[in-house]
Amino acid sequence: MTGDARRITQRGLWFEEFEIGAVYAHSPGRTVTEADNVLFTTLTMNTQALHLDAAWSAEQPGFGGQRLINSMFTLSTIVGLSVSQLTQGTLVANLGFSDIAFPSPLFAGDTLYAETECTGKRASSSRPGEGIVNITHIGRNQDGVIVAKASRATLVRLAPEEN
Repeated sequence: MTGDARRITQRGLWFEEFEIGAVYAHSPGRTVTEADNVLFTTLTMNTQALHLDAAWSAEQPGFGGQRLINSMFTLSTIVGLSVSQLTQGTLVANLGFSDIAFPSPLFAGDTLYAETECTGKRASSSRPGEGIVNITHIGRNQDGVIVAKASRATLVRLAPEEN
């Protein structure tokens, strides 16, 4: 690399760059495996048979005898899919999640896609140089069916002043 080459570092959006009403599509998607589900479920001590017990799940009505992907894995993954585009290096903190819903199940072999809508923002009154950004994450399977949705409040840095 030459000394005068422009250097670009991957980062999320500064507070000022978030646009209320904009929908940010995150790429690529993530195909979820049975191993993902079992690992996440056991790491988090979630012993729910719907995630772990294939024989038991096969006898249950409602989901075609399939085990469900752990909904907390689904939520974590749709947030994770947004990081490089929205918050890498610009997020100060998560302030909270609300209105979390899982309207349809996700199964092993499904591909999870995520998008995020900016629903509001305001400069922080108590933390100079930072602002609160409200976003809604939406996860869809490969057929476009919504499998997860969550609203989130974040604390994001304002762009540094140019010297």
